[in-house]
Amino acid sequence: MSTLLGDTAGPDLDLLKAVNGLAGSAPSWVDSTVAWLGEYGLLLGLGLLFAVGWLQARRRPDAPVAVAGLLWAPLAVALCELANLPISAIVDRPRPFVDHPELDVLVHGKEGTLSFVSDHSAMAMGIAVALYLVNRRLGLVAGVLAVLQGLARMYVGVHYPTDVLGGFALAAAVVLLLAPLAMAVLVPLTHALGRTALRPLLVASPRRTGRRRIERDLAA
Repeated sequence: MSTLLGDTAGPDLDLLKAVNGLAGSAPSWVDSTVAWLGEYGLLLGLGLLFAVGWLQARRRPDAPVAVAGLLWAPLAVALCELANLPISAIVDRPRPFVDHPELDVLVHGKEGTLSFVSDHSAMAMGIAVALYLVNRRLGLVAGVLAVLQGLARMYVGVHYPTDVLGGFALAAAVVLLLAPLAMAVLVPLTHALGRTALRPLLVASPRRTGRRRIERDLAA
C-alpha cells in the first residue's frame, strides 16, 4: 500500500541514522537504558511531574482553576491518541526499519504497527504543554523530557524525526486549541467538586501553624 510520506530517503532518514547510529558504538547498558527510558521511563517521569504539579496547584489561591488546568493534561493526551488513529491510518507509514533494515532496532514488537505520528512523543508533549499552562517551571522541565522522549524513539530506531515532530505538533494543537473549551467545562466542575467530600483533592487544607498565626493576629 502506498503511503503519503513514502519511503524517506532525504534529511529525515539522514537524521534518523545519525541518532540511531549512536547505538552502534554505545555500550549495551546505555542502549538498554535508553530503550527503557524511551518506552516507559520518561513517561513515568512526566507522570511524576504531573503529581508534583497537582500538589502545588492545591496550595494556590486559585486552586480549583489550577487543578482544572492539570485535569486537562490527561484528557488532552487521550484526545491526541484518538486523533492519531485516523491520522496514522491515512498516512499509513511503516516503521523505518521496515524499509531500512540496516537500522539498529532496540525495541521489538513494533512490527506491523505504523510510524506516523509517534504516540510516545504526542503523549509526552501533550503533558508538557498542558503542564506549562498551569506551572511554567514544571512545564519547561516536562518540555525537556518530551524532547528527550522524541530523541529516544529515534535512538531505538522505531520513528523518523518527522514522526516525532508530527507527534509534538499534534499534541500542541490539541492542548492549545481546545484548552478554552476544556477549561470552560473543567473550572465549574472543580468548583462544584470543591464543595463535596472530594475537596481535599482540589484544595489543600491550611496548615495548623498558619491557623494559629491568624488566631494570634486576630487576638492582638
